[in-house]
Amino acid sequence: MKSAVVSIIGRPSAGKSTLLNRICGHKVSITSPSPQTTRNSIRGIYNDQRGQLLFLDTPGYHDSDRKLNLQLKEVALSSLEGTDIVLYVVDTVRAAGKEENAIIEALKKFEGSVITALNKIDLPASKAETMRILLKEHIPTAQCFNISAETGEGADDLLSALFGSAPEGEPYYPKEYYTDQPPEFRITEIIREKAINRVSQEIPHAIFVEVADLEIDEDKGVMWIRSFINVERETQKGILVGKKGSGIRDIRKESQRELRNIFGYKIQLDLRVKVEKKWRKDDDILSRLIF
Repeated sequence: MKSAVVSIIGRPSAGKSTLLNRICGHKVSITSPSPQTTRNSIRGIYNDQRGQLLFLDTPGYHDSDRKLNLQLKEVALSSLEGTDIVLYVVDTVRAAGKEENAIIEALKKFEGSVITALNKIDLPASKAETMRILLKEHIPTAQCFNISAETGEGADDLLSALFGSAPEGEPYYPKEYYTDQPPEFRITEIIREKAINRVSQEIPHAIFVEVADLEIDEDKGVMWIRSFINVERETQKGILVGKKGSGIRDIRKESQRELRNIFGYKIQLDLRVKVEKKWRKDDDILSRLIF
């Protein structure tokens, strides 16, 4: 049996979370067109007859001096230490830039443990061969695989390579597990996904979600949740709430539907929006959100 910890790294919107969900066969990490949707190291677990792979999905590596971005970058880089394999997901539609070069430089110290997934090959603008040449020049020992996280093309070959590089060992979790995230974290992530997918520009980055109360009635099969969507300005609150509350009502309904699929309970969600000014500069809030 094989077992390995696999850290996933890449630029924002490279398709890391989509790939993790594809491999695990479940919604492990939320996805959105908005860059840097992932804010923590998310664990996804894949099992088959060959063994178990424990994936760590990390925030997109973004070059910025803002406090939140610096912490997200630290989460991404620190996840690489002590892992068995580094899975570098590359967006082949975008040209390599400063962030891509910084990631490549950081991965040189892990040479021999790096496997690269050249993603989005299903798109006409993909320049996979150009990226392959660049990576072979700077990380010559890294295996490269053309994939589409969206369609699943190339995922089987990538999995075979990951198991081929994995050491022998016992599984970390029982085989029925596909993630180890606590319920409160999964709830906040699903609500945040539904909220950020309804807005644009800077607002997705100004949103964080907290669960204030969580109760489960096993006899009635009901999960009761009280949660808050936090934004930085009153104007952002107005956009999320929507005309006559239509926005927050839709977010609640969409969240309830997906949470029921995840937990198997009837979901009663009390969801509200409040303003937490300049929270992205607040160390106490950031320490609660990013771990």
